[in-house]
Amino acid sequence: MTPRGPTLPAHRLPYLPDRVAVPEQSRGVPGVSWTSDTPGTPSGLDRFNAAAVEDAELALLACLHSPRWAARVAAHRPYPDPEALLAAADEAAYDLSRADRAAALAAEALPGLPADAYSAAHTALNAANAAYESRFGHPFVICVDGLKPYEALDHVLEGIRSRLANDPEEERLVAAEELRRLARGRLAALLTRDGLPADV
Repeated sequence: MTPRGPTLPAHRLPYLPDRVAVPEQSRGVPGVSWTSDTPGTPSGLDRFNAAAVEDAELALLACLHSPRWAARVAAHRPYPDPEALLAAADEAAYDLSRADRAAALAAEALPGLPADAYSAAHTALNAANAAYESRFGHPFVICVDGLKPYEALDHVLEGIRSRLANDPEEERLVAAEELRRLARGRLAALLTRDGLPADV
């Protein structure tokens, strides 16, 4: 068996067992207690609606690192259903200023590789991302929700290569849409697994 090559830097590509996903996509919320589903426990949406502003914003920052986005989504609670929350999150993402979007992009990291990826895959991903960051000045972002682990690498590499041909303004719009999709997917996952404060 060919030995696996070195991984990308840990701060850019944390290991996500059994899943290829954008780093932080399944992260928890620091400083907040968590609980699993039990009968009679309020739903994730109920707890999100009832959470203290600080806890709600902290949970939202785990989905998209934009204080303005988090504050806006938290301020419009309570939401009647998950669809209303996701729609509000989308709207707030569309309305981010260029500076807010740049800050959110800077906090993102490149999607991870499968645990058994060979050194050539790491080299290819490193080289493609370096070219992308050199051209556009921020990390490459792409939503890989719904893809199998073995499909994600090809999807990411093809995405980087094709988007390198974009002009900066066109790529700004594409990256903004990918950020919105990432935030939406993370928020939906947070609600589904009830990853919200348990003490509200």
